[in-house]
Amino acid sequence: MDISGLPGFYAIAAADPGRVAVIDVDGAAVGYGDLLARVNQVSHGLRARGLNTGDVVAGILRNGADPLVMLMATGQIGLYYVPVNWHLTEPEVDYILRDCEAKVVVREAADVAALAEGQPSGDPEERTSGAVMWYTSGTTGFPKGVQRPLAGAEPEAVVPLYTWFLGEVCDLRPGAGVHLVTSPMYHSSPCAHSQFALHLGHTVVIAPRFEPEPILALVDRYEVTNAMMVPTMFHRMLQLPEDVRQKYDLSSLAQVVHTAAACPVAVKQGIMDWWGPVLYEYYGSTESTIAFFVKPRDWLARPGTVGRPAPTFEAKVLDETGAELPPGEPGMIYVKSAINTFEYRKDPAKTAASMLGEWYAPGDIGYLDEDGFLFLCDRRTDLIVSGGVNIYPAEIEAAILEHPAVADVAVIGVPDEEWGHSVVALVQPSGPVTAEAILGHLGARLARFKQPKVIEFRETLPRTPTGKLSRGKVREDYLAGR
Repeated sequence: MDISGLPGFYAIAAADPGRVAVIDVDGAAVGYGDLLARVNQVSHGLRARGLNTGDVVAGILRNGADPLVMLMATGQIGLYYVPVNWHLTEPEVDYILRDCEAKVVVREAADVAALAEGQPSGDPEERTSGAVMWYTSGTTGFPKGVQRPLAGAEPEAVVPLYTWFLGEVCDLRPGAGVHLVTSPMYHSSPCAHSQFALHLGHTVVIAPRFEPEPILALVDRYEVTNAMMVPTMFHRMLQLPEDVRQKYDLSSLAQVVHTAAACPVAVKQGIMDWWGPVLYEYYGSTESTIAFFVKPRDWLARPGTVGRPAPTFEAKVLDETGAELPPGEPGMIYVKSAINTFEYRKDPAKTAASMLGEWYAPGDIGYLDEDGFLFLCDRRTDLIVSGGVNIYPAEIEAAILEHPAVADVAVIGVPDEEWGHSVVALVQPSGPVTAEAILGHLGARLARFKQPKVIEFRETLPRTPTGKLSRGKVREDYLAGR
């Protein structure tokens, strides 16, 4: 059935109930009609518990169909839905639940079933769009909810704007696509992409976790057309033996979207050499959403860029005094958009501190080229100043990762009486390697002042479930060990 003119999941499910909506982690298929019936039952169940427009529901759920049910159920009755990382400790979870003032918390499939039990499967009355409220990672202080105003209109009036935006950025269109979920669905990008895959009428195939070869097998088995990944996944896939790579047909892939962390040029080029020009990248944050994007052929023409401003966005780069910098000069990145507004829940001071008038700073240092393409240098908080010179850890990490015996690496700055800070590299090897071999590898790739003064080896390095390196944790552990 042609669903290209239908405005999102609810309309698609009503018109084409037999369409496959979800392939769950156990391989079970769920149709759009059955998924909508469950969504409607949960919507009625939440209303029956007294929840009204603007109230909050929290979900502490592992990957599966249930997070999608909660997204779509809250999304049609004007509620905020807060996905919570189930890896967090109990005190960390309790803080988020208190801060968001969740009136209902679902922790497992049985809780979702209890909401649906005995409820009608027809549409709820007075349907109005809800919103997802993600909590920031809390690298400085406690995490805060990023809250956007509710639209005050039914979902069918709101969804087309967002599906248009995603089409412009990622070339994703309504139709017979298959989306693969590779990351925890409590994170903003995996959550948003799985939700909008349903709004596009795609089938959502859900992996329980990321493992390189099983992910390739899912792509082959279900003829996956699009997925969202992060750079560390690419690095791990490139380490697969050639005979394993050749076992799987990946020709169905048309769009693999990546975000969350800087992708080393060699890693991205390696994946495109293998999969073809299918990597779409965007840069932003939970607060700014998708602020910059780059399609495969533009990236191949400008390796390393994260693209130009996304539709409705403007960007500028400022120095420490607030003066705008010319092309090629690194500084703090600021963005603004007429359709993207947010506030930190119950924290107007933090909201104000993150803004410069209408402009928001994601916290990264970068520069624009003459054509307006953005190149990132690093996080402001990770910048190393050694001997008065700015050094960007991400650049050093990218160079070290090109060594075939390196599985992962974290580069940090540590206090140095003479230089202010010195560069330290903590390396997770994938095979036999020495510090001397790594320095020899870097000789032709990095200027001497950027090369690590110290290289130490670690069995593992802390990363978030979406692949972001926890440099703060690395630095804290290293300094404690000294």
